[in-house]
Order: sequence, then structure tokens, then C-alpha cells
Amino acid sequence: MADLSAARQPPRITACGLVRPLPSIGRYILRGGPLVIAAAGNALGLAISQTVCRSWVNVNRAALCLGPDEHLLLGPDALEIAGVLEPALRDLSHSLVDVSHRQTALEISGPHAAAVLNAGCPLDLDPAAFPFGMCTRTVLAKAEIVLWRTGDDIFHIEVWRSFAAYVSRFLDEAAREVAF
Repeated sequence: MADLSAARQPPRITACGLVRPLPSIGRYILRGGPLVIAAAGNALGLAISQTVCRSWVNVNRAALCLGPDEHLLLGPDALEIAGVLEPALRDLSHSLVDVSHRQTALEISGPHAAAVLNAGCPLDLDPAAFPFGMCTRTVLAKAEIVLWRTGDDIFHIEVWRSFAAYVSRFLDEAAREVAF
């Protein structure tokens, strides 16, 4: 039988002055129409809407609208999110999938954060084009990511665990070339 212990290890993330790994959190993909989104928002204490590429945050939870009927829900614990949402969505047609195991998060911050990201990301990250609270699926080098601006010079990156080491090394190298 194959040794699966390596699969259980956290990804090796290269941290540098601009990039750091974020703590493990719960993640769900919620798909559903306006009634589902409203019920989920009420249950989570978030004023969620279906405005694509926008986020909503309260103290320890966030909802990122990735499409007209798709939201990435983030919270401190996957079981807690499910426990809150299951009763609220029980009678509504929806899909709620735990993706906590699939993804990990990085934060890139500092005055050169956007320039470092643009070394491998085709988006215009000027605050006028990609303001605070905006989020979207995009690519960074060859990896698909969810990019979310959480501050003037702070970005949250959701990346599949299998690409986390690659993305962190890419950002580390770009930071050395762009920022310094």
C-alpha cells in the first residue's frame, strides 16, 4: 500500500518579507439562487449579495462572490460553518461543498505587493481597477488562484494545496526582483 503520510503534510510554503502563509480555516463553496444567498447571509451574519467579484466580511467570516450563483465562504472552522448553514438552507435547493482540504491561503502585503503579483498575474491591480474588497478567480504564473484585496496593500490568495509551494516560491522570486 502507498505511503499517504506525505499527502497529509502541510504544503511547504516559502515565506519572505512580503509573503506569509495564513492559518488553516474552513472553506465552503455555496451555490444557489438569491433565496439561498440571503438565507446563508442571515445565518452567517453577513450582508451577502450576488454582486460578482465582491466580498463581505464580519469578525471571523467572509463570503467571496465568484460567480452569479457561487460564493466561497471562509470561517475559522469548517464544522462551525456547516453547523450554522445546514439548518438555514435545509429547505432550499443549493449545493454546499467543503473544500477546506483542497486549498490553503497566503497573504502578500506591502507597498510592492501589487507589482509582485503582476509579475505573474495579468490583472490590473491598481486600486481604481481592483479596489479593497474585490475578489476574483485568476492565474498567477501557471496556477489558478482566488485573489482578494483585503487592504490597500494587502492581498489574500487562495490556492490549491498542490500549487501552494510553487506559488509561494514564485512570489518569493518575484519579490526579490520587483521589490528590491
